[in-house]
Amino acid sequence: MAILESNANAEEAVRMEAYMKNRFSYYGIKAPIRKTLFKDVVREYIPGLSHDHVITIANTLYKKPKRELHYCAMELVDQFLKKKYNIADIDFIEQLITTNSWWDSVDFIAKHILGKYLLQFPDQIPLVIEKFSNSDKMWLNRSAILFQLGYKDKTDYQLLCKLCEQHKSSNEFFIKKAIGWALREYSKVNPEAVVTFITNTKLKPLSEREGLKRIRS
Repeated sequence: MAILESNANAEEAVRMEAYMKNRFSYYGIKAPIRKTLFKDVVREYIPGLSHDHVITIANTLYKKPKRELHYCAMELVDQFLKKKYNIADIDFIEQLITTNSWWDSVDFIAKHILGKYLLQFPDQIPLVIEKFSNSDKMWLNRSAILFQLGYKDKTDYQLLCKLCEQHKSSNEFFIKKAIGWALREYSKVNPEAVVTFITNTKLKPLSEREGLKRIRS
């Protein structure tokens, strides 16, 4: 996108790339500026942004090398498809999770895209989450654990416990962290339940620390 290219900051790009362990190339545009620039572009095209157009644009942006374009793609989907997903969009969502995967993209997609899709189609939760949780792709596992972030009292706590139990022995940092994060978020709703679960479950130390962080603070 020309507007992002024209606002590139080489020094900031170096810092961003280093923070992301040089996995991606950046324009070097900080989030507040990027969102403002992208908002201005989107405003011009809102009348033509149908469901299919949004997916086409997101797929196109996701094939570009610059990480800021991936962020724009995810935010476009969240803004324009929220509560307007088609049931078949789960294939597109899975593709987003497993393409250009790192914690920054996966966490946004898990909460804001997968999570909202499953709020719209709750009958799909058993099928989708079982598939993702049993996948050999770690980022799908993480997404399954995190998709209820923000659900608050709508959280299926039994499902959350089941997912934590399933992955509690994992030595993968991002899985251990996800378990703790999901439990910590639910502790805002029911801290007693989280304490009980952690007390009765042999979690990895990182998961336990993260899960209890809010309660012990």
